[in-house]
Amino acid sequence: MMLPTHALAGAALAVPLAAVAPEAAALVLAAGLVGGALPDLDLYVGHRRTLHFPVYYSAATAVAVPSAFFFDTVASAVIAAGLVGAAAHSVADVFGGGLELRPWRATADRAVYDHFNGRWIAPRRWIRYDGAPEDLLLSATLAAGLWGVVDGPLQFVVAGALTIAAVYTVVRRILPRLVELIVPALPADIVSALPARYRPHAATETDDGGRDTQASSRGDRSGRVARNGR
Repeated sequence: MMLPTHALAGAALAVPLAAVAPEAAALVLAAGLVGGALPDLDLYVGHRRTLHFPVYYSAATAVAVPSAFFFDTVASAVIAAGLVGAAAHSVADVFGGGLELRPWRATADRAVYDHFNGRWIAPRRWIRYDGAPEDLLLSATLAAGLWGVVDGPLQFVVAGALTIAAVYTVVRRILPRLVELIVPALPADIVSALPARYRPHAATETDDGGRDTQASSRGDRSGRVARNGR
């Protein structure tokens, strides 16, 4: 799912927590929004692994939410809202697409890394890929629900998030081609720092969710040698 969807979902899930501190409702909702966006800060450094913790965020949320209602303070509500957003983001990515450059092709078998069990979780693809029409529909639904709850600056944030989501959806399928045009022109040290899916002729994609293309290539060559040797 795309970042605006995650951010809006975090804010929407924080609405009940705003009741804990109605005088700081905007702050609580903002914390949910930031928490929903936070995991994607790992976009270029081990995406969906470095800052995505579906099990640990969820466990922390299970403690933080009841604590917020028990302690009834602004701080506890803000912390809980941030954790709810981060947990929802990490879990929701399981139901999206994989990490390949063109996720609509459904070739990758990694959605989110489960640190607790030490393995990658396969994508369910209920939302086929980030920026899919159904992803935009989910963003619009969340924004509509929030519109009647937020006011002031947060309304601009909600409207801005939905606008970004709409633009991203329009250009999503063009982006891989732009990457293929731009990346070869970049300095080698910059290219080497990019995730494998962005690098031309990358030896392997195991670092960010693809299948091991190097092993696959070896298998293909072995098969051809065996056939030619008959």
